[in-house]
Amino acid sequence: MARVLLFNKPFHVLSQFSPVEGKQTLADYIDVAGVYAAGRLDFDSEGLMLLTDDGGLQARVSNPRYRQSKIYLTQVEGIPEPRAVQALSAGVELKDGPTRPVRVELIDEPDWLWPRDPPIRQRKHIPTQWLRLEISEGRNRQVRRMTAAVGHPTLRLVRTGIGDWTLSGLSPGEYRLL
Repeated sequence: MARVLLFNKPFHVLSQFSPVEGKQTLADYIDVAGVYAAGRLDFDSEGLMLLTDDGGLQARVSNPRYRQSKIYLTQVEGIPEPRAVQALSAGVELKDGPTRPVRVELIDEPDWLWPRDPPIRQRKHIPTQWLRLEISEGRNRQVRRMTAAVGHPTLRLVRTGIGDWTLSGLSPGEYRLL
């Protein structure tokens, strides 16, 4: 039977087990042998990662052709105008081609969200806004590139869901074996 592990990746942790001098990796948090990440979260992103020993499941989660939904909460610089939200919704033209349409909504900062250490940079005269985005592909740094393309750079990015799996009940650095 396949093993599936849900992990809440903290900020500034590499999505790999292989050691890198001076950086934390999955090995610093997960002591389960034989599981591998199904997809990645970049070093500056936080939140849900799925690890498994099932190669088929790993492919279904990480390969864009399967259109596995992933939910992200992102704090962006500035307050997006309706046309920026519409552009994200319709799909954004990136250097590697257009993205698929995404579901996007402006939200309040979630009250359950842990503080980031170190905190994001704050600018005295530039407000921030939280967005909830649901995407069905997973290109390298896709959400960050999309928000930047519409004029609202990402300051903080937290993945909260992959398909039916959620971050619920996991603090940063914690994992749950299903």
